[in-house]
Amino acid sequence: MEAEAIGLASDVDFSVTALFWRATPTVKIVMLMLIGASFWGWAIIVQKFINYRAARREAEEFDRMFWSGEPLDELFDKIGTDPDGAAHKIFAAGMSEWRRSHRDDGQLIAGATARIDRSMDVAISKQEEKLTYGLGFLATTGATAPFIGLFGTVWGIKHAFEEIAISQSTNLAVVAPGIAEALVATALGLVAAIPAVIFYNKLSADSDRIMSGYEAFADEFTTILSRQLDA
Repeated sequence: MEAEAIGLASDVDFSVTALFWRATPTVKIVMLMLIGASFWGWAIIVQKFINYRAARREAEEFDRMFWSGEPLDELFDKIGTDPDGAAHKIFAAGMSEWRRSHRDDGQLIAGATARIDRSMDVAISKQEEKLTYGLGFLATTGATAPFIGLFGTVWGIKHAFEEIAISQSTNLAVVAPGIAEALVATALGLVAAIPAVIFYNKLSADSDRIMSGYEAFADEFTTILSRQLDA
């Protein structure tokens, strides 16, 4: 009898595709959600790596320009008021406020340094939003995907027990397919969650380093302008 049950179970297709099509509608929805979250998460990860590499390269190029010894006014005239790069935008925001803070007679309006700081802070905040956009999805996926997969597993096991009760049999051919279908949901939850958690931590650290570079530049730039004010 046991050999017959094992033979029946061996005839069942246990591929992921077959298990998906045999699953209940609820478990199928859970699986599709997790597959979609996994693909979307990987799309964000790849895009962020591309964006962060470009941001680091642009910041390095701007640093070379900024510290080349070229007068700040000439550098500002060269890059314009609305440049493309993040570091360029922060510099342009500070220089724009610097020029607006001069009266017609050439004297500075009181509180120029504070306004320049605020202008660059706003520009930095905008760049931070761009850098971190999408990371929240990775964090949410990493935190919730295992539980969504567990819900699918619990629902699938519930359905498997119902099948056992209906068939009045507990042999392997009846139990194994239902349990296997249920466990696929947990596996998909882990497949979605593990990369999301790993790369969320990695990308968050990269974003913090890039933002620290922008903030350090803003502080140095403010110091340079303060020296000119004192002079």
